[in-house]
Amino acid sequence: MIPVRMMRKMVWERSMNKLSRGLSSSQIRKPRSPSLVSLDLIDEWSSTFTRSHSHPIQKSTANNDTARIIDGRSAAEEIKSSIAIEVSRMKESIGKVPGLAVILVGQRRDSLAYVRNKIMACHEVGFRFSIAELPESCTEDAVCDALSNYNKDASIHGILVQLPLPQHFDEGKILNVLSLEKDVDGFHPLNIGNLAIQGREPLFIPCTAKGCIELLLSSDVEIVGKRAVVIGRSNIVGLPTFLLLQRHHATVSIVHAYSENPEIITREADILVAAAGVPNLVRGSWLKPGAVVLDVGINPIEDPESEHGYRLIGDVCFEEAVRIASAVTPVPGGVGPMTVAMLLLNTLEAAKRALCFT
Repeated sequence: MIPVRMMRKMVWERSMNKLSRGLSSSQIRKPRSPSLVSLDLIDEWSSTFTRSHSHPIQKSTANNDTARIIDGRSAAEEIKSSIAIEVSRMKESIGKVPGLAVILVGQRRDSLAYVRNKIMACHEVGFRFSIAELPESCTEDAVCDALSNYNKDASIHGILVQLPLPQHFDEGKILNVLSLEKDVDGFHPLNIGNLAIQGREPLFIPCTAKGCIELLLSSDVEIVGKRAVVIGRSNIVGLPTFLLLQRHHATVSIVHAYSENPEIITREADILVAAAGVPNLVRGSWLKPGAVVLDVGINPIEDPESEHGYRLIGDVCFEEAVRIASAVTPVPGGVGPMTVAMLLLNTLEAAKRALCFT
């Protein structure tokens, strides 16, 4: 007797043979779905987004006239203090400390600011720090060589490539060279994949997304069942924040440069995470009264009076947001310090794992 499974296969093959004989190659219907990569578009935020004032600004329903400021600096300092204690204990016990390496390509102002903060933070907690600075004109091979050297260095437990890279680089190719065990930024495809799949645990959660959740939890903001909107879908912030909010059981939407009427979507958000990289994109009319607003944007604006010749502002118009939201993060001093603190925490975990230290 022929097994049922084999019989089904035979019937299917016969029917396909008949079908293929009866149709010419031009008549056979091919799938219309293109490759996903061919669908990729660069998010270029139109200035028209910033002109949307079709709805009047409503005040917050909270008792106070202005929103509570979520102080990322103080929260980050508490975490760094606990990390410094662990580093001291590690040094006394085994004579070693965590090591962090950064690969910086080019001279982007925001990247320089991030790296400067990371260097200071490493010194504060007692980490070893190394940096490989490469010109924007360098080759992908040069970046990959620097990565490979740090992969082999036993004194380095965490490596990050400061993103975004110049446009002529293939970020995916470069990140694939990075050792999974040292991917403290959490951008390796396996880490992102495990973040996306229920029941899986990534070795490292991307630092900004992790910092956002930490700020919400430490501020006693309820996430489960709440409606969250993430503005921006970058691999660095938007996508991992979307995935992490989903893992925390929020109902999550993403707004991007091709979204129609984005302010209508954002006005439904109990939790809004702005990560588009556009100064003052989010106006008061975009916000639901009483929403919690996390401003991830760090945008350099020319300022001759500043020490570095520029100052940083966020994606959210802060002056308008404090009149509508129940809580909001400032820029600087909000999500940024927590991102650095999460990077230190990931590096400490990587060092403990590598050194079998508990």
